[in-house]
Amino acid sequence: MKTDLTDTTASKINKALVKARRAIGTPAVGMVLTLVIVTDEENAYDALKAAGDASREHPSRTLVVIKRVSRTPRDRTQSRLDAEVRVGADAGTGETVVLRLHGEVVDHAQSVVLPLLLPDAPVVVWWPVNAPLDPANDPLGALAQRRVTDTYACEQPVKELAARADAYTPGDTDLSWTRITPWRSMLAAALDQVACEVQGVEVEGEEFNPSCELLAMWLADRLDVPVRRTRSSGPGLTAVRMDTDCGPIVLDRADGSLATLAIQGQPKRAVALKRRDTAELIAEELRRLDPDDTYASALRYGVERLKQGNGGDAPAKGEGEAGGREAVPAPVESVAKGPAAEATAEAPVKRAAVK
Repeated sequence: MKTDLTDTTASKINKALVKARRAIGTPAVGMVLTLVIVTDEENAYDALKAAGDASREHPSRTLVVIKRVSRTPRDRTQSRLDAEVRVGADAGTGETVVLRLHGEVVDHAQSVVLPLLLPDAPVVVWWPVNAPLDPANDPLGALAQRRVTDTYACEQPVKELAARADAYTPGDTDLSWTRITPWRSMLAAALDQVACEVQGVEVEGEEFNPSCELLAMWLADRLDVPVRRTRSSGPGLTAVRMDTDCGPIVLDRADGSLATLAIQGQPKRAVALKRRDTAELIAEELRRLDPDDTYASALRYGVERLKQGNGGDAPAKGEGEAGGREAVPAPVESVAKGPAAEATAEAPVKRAAVK
């Protein structure tokens, strides 16, 4: 059921929600949280679709806040709130309210959202694009227990990570961090199978992919070893190589779907490591509403510290050769000694060019 309200108020929207629930025969409220999506018209459809898919696992009231741009000075002084109320099949397993703010009310979105929050239920705010540098101090972010951003959607994602670290508040998280959950699980499981000491790590992936940086920072923070970042053509993360005193451990995913795990002395194994869509990422974040201390520790390790300790990014394989891009000075490579060095040729991962 879908109801359009023009030039309305929060009180009328609440009445429309109650009326719609009664009309479809479900007067009780069965949602477990309120998900507030702050976006623009261009990205609203994709965000709504992802939230609708995630609501099958987490029934929620979804409030989509769209701040409309006023084109004239007169329009900017006239406040108007338009709403679209969706209940039933049009809203997945929860309720959806699309709020379009015009004029001066754009600067007071929290006053519109506050009366529509589910009572005694957690609040999660998600910015698919254009997230504030300090989500916790944003008027809408201050209403939430969890604040979800996505540095991958930023123009300069690596610099954005530094800003996120400076402004981090317990409850902040990022979908770029959520994307590497399967990688972290697989690498941790691989290390559990061997009794070896890690001497160095290499993370290979796209140049401007913040998930690659976060994975490298997590490994450097947890293992306390040099971590080297190298570039590839993607998609996303393509390989992680851990040099140990027992031989290399390599997780290689060249096609963005199926990966190969190679551990010295064991047969190679194919593992499913596909790139997940936004609905799966949001569903994962809604499973936990407590602060993510592991994310905070990795984020605060810092991209600059990672580069200073390892000499920066190495060029992708083939760069600097004839017909390629200009070569970038590569960092000093940490070479494992003993069996690890002898087994390097067996590892299914492309090595970066090193000067």
